[in-house]
Amino acid sequence: MKSTSALSLIAGAVALAAVTGFAALNEPSGGSTAGARTAARLPVERTSLLCPAPGLSDLSETAYTAFTPSGTSGGSTTAGTAELLSSAKDGETKTDRKSDGKDKKGEEKKDKPVVSLKEPGKPATGEASGADSPALIGTATGRFAPGWTAQQTTTIEAGDGRGLLGIGCTVPDTDFWFPAASTAKSREDYVHLTNPDDTAAVADIELYGPDGSLKSDVGEGITVPAGSGVRVLISTLTSKAADDVTVHVTTRTGRVGAAVRAADDTTGSDWLTASAEPAGTVVLPGIPADATSVRLVAFAPGDDDADLGLKLLGKTGAVTPAGHEELHVKSHMTAGMDLKDITRGEAGSLMLVPSEKGKATPVVAALRVVRGKGAKQEVAFIPATGPVGARATVADNRSKGSVLSLTAPGAAATVKVTASAGSGGGTPVSKTYRIAAGTTTAVTPPVPTGLKGTYALTVETQSGGPVHAARTLTETVNGIQMFTVQTLPDDRGTVEVPAARQDLSVLDD
Repeated sequence: MKSTSALSLIAGAVALAAVTGFAALNEPSGGSTAGARTAARLPVERTSLLCPAPGLSDLSETAYTAFTPSGTSGGSTTAGTAELLSSAKDGETKTDRKSDGKDKKGEEKKDKPVVSLKEPGKPATGEASGADSPALIGTATGRFAPGWTAQQTTTIEAGDGRGLLGIGCTVPDTDFWFPAASTAKSREDYVHLTNPDDTAAVADIELYGPDGSLKSDVGEGITVPAGSGVRVLISTLTSKAADDVTVHVTTRTGRVGAAVRAADDTTGSDWLTASAEPAGTVVLPGIPADATSVRLVAFAPGDDDADLGLKLLGKTGAVTPAGHEELHVKSHMTAGMDLKDITRGEAGSLMLVPSEKGKATPVVAALRVVRGKGAKQEVAFIPATGPVGARATVADNRSKGSVLSLTAPGAAATVKVTASAGSGGGTPVSKTYRIAAGTTTAVTPPVPTGLKGTYALTVETQSGGPVHAARTLTETVNGIQMFTVQTLPDDRGTVEVPAARQDLSVLDD
């Protein structure tokens, strides 16, 4: 029997691992006391991803791509699986979703996964069509868990919400910020909530406009049943129409995946994913070179106002956009600024910094980006995002139409970009890029040799300062250059687990 102190320490380590996934708690090689005193980074052993219900249009076609990088140093070697399964639809229970009858042996038949990954290093794909496609709930275990990613890409050729809608399926959490949403009459924005767990989650949705909180009791205590998703039209939560709205999603119990599907009468639709956690300096990478309109939306969730300086990080360096030098954001109020065609034919990234040194007020932010003119306008969103860290991946790249933006807001940096094997065949290739300090490098990424199907791009920091990245995917449909932008934050494939100071297995009564 283990001692109480030993059990407490083991429980603490397991609880820490559970924050980002379940890490294997292995004893350091050799079992030496010195080695055991050093905290170890271990691969996660379980990862969850949630893909929202893809759309409201019968004309929609959705492609799913799942991927886990291969050859990860120190990665898990245990067996495992990586699957995306349909969530429960309206009116179903989670039990209904799991079983569709009995097989010949009288045993329950389980749902067939929409996507099932067979091996690390090679993407797996699936598809869905129509307005009634449900959200997907995904789990990866063992060797598939470290760095597992999934992309949902929907094409709606015409009608309401037309566009190329892309989203990296999200990790469940309890707190999300979405600047750049709207309750304007021209917009139809939905918050999608997906619950991966076996018990119901209860969520609250708060809205903040230019004048502060948009009061509503309707957004409180929203129940998200076990293993299912719900969507909420945000304009029904308030009677006030506002062009710029910040949505704050929190949970009272449980956890959810959250995303906003934004649709505009003129510019089409796309997914708005959550901003990085509030910070004094934020980076919004990957503004396309041909953007015709860029709108910045920021929110200060704390008790202090934020005075922000704007810096555009382009090919040759950082500049302050003329006429858009600063943005004042009042506490608990949403501020917007029209940056027009800020990139002027050169791809770039936006960085928001404190106007006054030593006075950093945390903010969240996002960009609404439009390409094209007149009836051929198309929209996408870029939230503030963290650096790629050790490694980040984006799936569903095609032989044409992908642009990778790499931004070094501080010191110069070097990254390795690996194009995986294709979902239908092809040989991986890698290329190294050096990004000068304070610049953005926009490149056509490498393509696997002999590519068949789609492939993934993995970015690994080799040296230098932090790098922020985004991938733009473009597809021409009916003469319209539809596009979507996905940012590449650190994949959190490992978790730091504090090691014990002694071998707990020998602590008996």
